[in-house]
Amino acid sequence: MTFGFPPSTASAGASSLTSAAPGNRLARMLEPAEWAAAGIPLLRNPREVVVGLHTRHHPGPSTAVIAVLDHEERLAASASFVRRPGPADGWEFRNALLAHLRRVIPHDLRRRTPVRTAVLLYCRDGDERWTEEDGAWMWGLRDACTLHGLRCGAYVTLTRGGWQVLGEGRGGRHPNSTTRPGTLADTDPAPPPLRSGPAETLRRVAAR
Repeated sequence: MTFGFPPSTASAGASSLTSAAPGNRLARMLEPAEWAAAGIPLLRNPREVVVGLHTRHHPGPSTAVIAVLDHEERLAASASFVRRPGPADGWEFRNALLAHLRRVIPHDLRRRTPVRTAVLLYCRDGDERWTEEDGAWMWGLRDACTLHGLRCGAYVTLTRGGWQVLGEGRGGRHPNSTTRPGTLADTDPAPPPLRSGPAETLRRVAAR
């Protein structure tokens, strides 16, 4: 995977008009094999990340939680929002993710290589198997990271059966899409909440 600077305003506008064409929607998604081959960095403790984000945002169905982690996997910022109804389109998802990233954390485009990683937790109906909607979120996450100077990190789904890091085969039963605030203590022993650095401020943006 390569990262770089966004194109000029003129070229970006033309590109956006072309890529937004309805006929290109299926091209704006990533298959599981493409995602697995993209070199996405593994989370050291995915359950800690999932529990921490669930505790902060309490996502329900169709809710996306975008989080930025530093090099020690500490939380720098996060935001949650509900997906708009309509066909799954990576371009639309990219724009939504990018808009929320811009609200909660400055970009890192001036750095030669990204030092922070964005991960996406998406709560949806259905089972843990990959869907075209997942493929569109993967495409959107990868593109949003490129445009904000971040490393593209894990994509995690939250369903009734539990959570799963797509492309890695790691997951668990709790939390899941039906878990309510304060109920995790009644399931498996939870790991410590996702840490925030001493000089960092967590800001939550929720558009519900």
